[in-house]
Amino acid sequence: MPAPDHLTGAMKIGYPCINRSIGCSSGRTFRLASYSGERLEETVRENLRCLQEILRFNLRECILFFRITSDLVPFASHPACTAAWEETFAGAFADLGQFIRGHGMRISMHPDQFVIINAKDPGIVERSVAELRYHAAVLDAMHLDGTAKIQVHVGGVYGDREASMQRFCREYSRLDESILRRLVIENDDSRYTVADCLRIHEETGIPVLFDAFHHEVNPSGTGVAEAADLCSATWRGKDGILMTDYSTPFPGGRKGRHAESLDAAHFSGFLAETAPTDMDIMLEIKDKEASARLAVGIACRDGRFRPPAG
Repeated sequence: MPAPDHLTGAMKIGYPCINRSIGCSSGRTFRLASYSGERLEETVRENLRCLQEILRFNLRECILFFRITSDLVPFASHPACTAAWEETFAGAFADLGQFIRGHGMRISMHPDQFVIINAKDPGIVERSVAELRYHAAVLDAMHLDGTAKIQVHVGGVYGDREASMQRFCREYSRLDESILRRLVIENDDSRYTVADCLRIHEETGIPVLFDAFHHEVNPSGTGVAEAADLCSATWRGKDGILMTDYSTPFPGGRKGRHAESLDAAHFSGFLAETAPTDMDIMLEIKDKEASARLAVGIACRDGRFRPPAG
């Protein structure tokens, strides 16, 4: 049997969370004031059904990388949620995982900006860890290996970059193994550069996800090709190949605002510039699967990309 694509280095293209073509959402939620076990079960069942539809759509379009929404199980890390959702939906999660593995797909998750490992407030750190446990539990429920990652930003600077980076390293060392096997950090558009993330990797071993757009907005003295290569070197075999977030700026928009649709010429240039570094590419572009379809067509001309057989 041939090795899975994530071990052989075949590039995958993806998009995050929302599919605008199929008419359902895998991130349906409700107000906390309306919480009940029945409401949660009904919502999660529909979210999982829609996620299956999204993955089937993606497979038809050769889109084999997908970021699952953090809202798949609403309020899962909140004290109000006492439902045994992992047990209730064990079969559905296992079926999703079998589909993902069987078709050589790759999955990631990205908690929101309120997950801050290096926060100075212990309460924020505690809530952040609870949220990371939930994300790890989702991926574990699908029986996905360590190539399914949870990406976070380093966090705040709090007026002292060195102390804040050390605080991240300290809190990272205390995390559960279920989180450690999946957690990666990414360079951001204003606080922590690729160089900063690489320093944290040197101390902790955490893989560094390369955000190409953030690197353009917040560079660290290296070009795109070198930065991608340096980040790639932080990923070990069990992590899979480098994950890269890609976008371009919204014309005339504020600094850091993502484009509405794929700039085909820029994307082609990005692929050429980063070759031969192996990577899977997440398109952080507003029109989601529309741009992913276009990107797949462009990537087919790149030797790193191989469409699935059949």
